[in-house]
Amino acid sequence: MMRSLSVKLTLAFLAVGIAGAALVAFFVGFRTRIEFNSFVDTQSHLDMAVILGNYYEENGGWEDVNSFIHQDSAFSFHEARLILLDADNIVLYGFGPENDGKPYPFDRLPPSQPIEVNGETVGQLILNPDDNYISPPDRFSPEDSFLRNVNLAAVASAITASVFALALGSLLARTLTRPIRELTAVTQSMADGQLGQQVAVRTKDEIGELASSFNQMSHDLADASRLRKQMTADIAHDLRTPLTVLRGYTEGLKKGSLAGSEKLFNIMHEEVLLLQHLVEDLRTLSLADAGELKLNKRAIDPKALLERTGLAYIMQAEEKGLALRVDAPSNLPAIFVDGERMTQVLNNLVSNALRYTSTGEIVLSGTAVHETVQLQIKDSGVGIPAEELPYIFNRFYRADQSRHRTVDGASGLGLAIAKAIVDAHDGKITAVSNPGAGTTFIITLPRFVRGIN
Repeated sequence: MMRSLSVKLTLAFLAVGIAGAALVAFFVGFRTRIEFNSFVDTQSHLDMAVILGNYYEENGGWEDVNSFIHQDSAFSFHEARLILLDADNIVLYGFGPENDGKPYPFDRLPPSQPIEVNGETVGQLILNPDDNYISPPDRFSPEDSFLRNVNLAAVASAITASVFALALGSLLARTLTRPIRELTAVTQSMADGQLGQQVAVRTKDEIGELASSFNQMSHDLADASRLRKQMTADIAHDLRTPLTVLRGYTEGLKKGSLAGSEKLFNIMHEEVLLLQHLVEDLRTLSLADAGELKLNKRAIDPKALLERTGLAYIMQAEEKGLALRVDAPSNLPAIFVDGERMTQVLNNLVSNALRYTSTGEIVLSGTAVHETVQLQIKDSGVGIPAEELPYIFNRFYRADQSRHRTVDGASGLGLAIAKAIVDAHDGKITAVSNPGAGTTFIITLPRFVRGIN
């Protein structure tokens, strides 16, 4: 039970509430006593000044005032703190009998209460603040009752505040931990295989951000699971087709129903090459996923890389009636890449452009952008619908879903491999497309910096 975050938060709120209430009660009681004692002293000061003024008026002076102070009950609780001076600051009472009749021994008077008779100041009454006066223990005055009631009220307020803190803390703790409890329940469901579940995002604080991140993770996991299943089905399909062809031919040869011929062996060889190509593509992706794709990086002229790729595909482009050209300045900065791997990327993109372009041209270009170099492969083909663009780099994804295997044997892994290789070079690959107007693939790579790369 003590492990519950809700209980811990409740106890934390309660502890803060109790501590706050206790401090408030202490300081309220402490300050109340100080202020009340000051008020009582001031009032007593005034009352005693009036009594002494009446004494002066009745007796025509301060004669025998010491005896009066000792005998009058109004002075009994303050007698030890009283200092009485006449109009000339001569000590009448308060410094001991030996000092009576002598001038006040200090240059400046402390705060005092003037004693006036008929508008004339006849003396000063000082209530010595430095004396630690404590009233008798058996004293039970209205003042003590007042202070006792104030203290009791402060304690009652502290207890009430603690109970309120407990109730409020429990409510807040349950409210704050509700999203976490929901996350826990959904996480357990996902662990049981129910992917794609979402939780409500009720706030914009850290808990809300956690819920949003969880929802995105859940969505991504569901997509990954769906893609994994689709990938498994696509791999099985792409393996089954050439294997079925090979099986049919080999069984025909074995039974003698087919005669061996150069054409037959060429077809079988092409199917074997398709299988080998698919296996190599899968191996490349698995190495990239594991971070074990070996790269032999060196400084390479990007224009030369584009020209070499264009030269490799110029004949295929001409056979389809397409123009293929390279448009890149001679002063492009060098890029630090694995030449063979980057050629593989460009080959995938150019062959893809040839596959989906029936008229027009394919342009391979390069530009320097800040600290990077951009390589672009632009075609005038059918283009890719906007809703398909976010998925084109997924494995086995084809914008034309009705065609599981292209006539030239494309595995559906070309763009996924291109992205994996570019990512391994700390680069970025994106695509921009207008349906019916063509597609442009943009590869952004860091330029070569001598002494750093």
